[in-house]
Amino acid sequence: MRNPETLNTLRRLLKKPFFTSTEVKALGVNPSILSHYVNTHQLKRLRRGVYCAVNAPEIHSQWGDLIEAAKAIRGGVICLTSALAIYELTDEISRAHWIAVSNSTSANAKRPIKIIRMRNISLGQTTINIDGVMVKIFNHERTIVDAFRQLSKETAIKALKAALSAQYSHKLDLQKLQQYAKALHVNIAPYLLAVTT
Repeated sequence: MRNPETLNTLRRLLKKPFFTSTEVKALGVNPSILSHYVNTHQLKRLRRGVYCAVNAPEIHSQWGDLIEAAKAIRGGVICLTSALAIYELTDEISRAHWIAVSNSTSANAKRPIKIIRMRNISLGQTTINIDGVMVKIFNHERTIVDAFRQLSKETAIKALKAALSAQYSHKLDLQKLQQYAKALHVNIAPYLLAVTT
């Protein structure tokens, strides 16, 4: 269906900064039609599976590329260094966007996306609004536990200290942190003791 009706069906998506082929499919439109609209300059392809209207407003923020990356990976959840950066719990500048997927998923991505396969993908998963776009991300507590699992101890300890500091805007839920640590088999108790005494 390559006619104005299809674009009319997509009207709600065309108002967004960008949308995915999955969202198009959910509206009952075959995603393969998107390449026709890209070729006829009615849509722009930002990256594989992510599109926008030709006149769509650009996301002018430091998170624009990360948001696109998160939307490009089906079932993707912003995690680890990328989540720490959003939460202002690290000063590290990552060369890649860290996106978690279920360990049973066959998702692959090219740089600058770093795919991390995880069990318990729903544990601590939440959605936040970044520049008007809802994205999936692990909450503060899960992000810190994952940092102890998969990043350097130095990075994880700095993030934990920052999250527990009096100046930090988000109150860390220590009970939830310990529950996640137990579920993910991370012995976080010694680090909590060290930074709170």
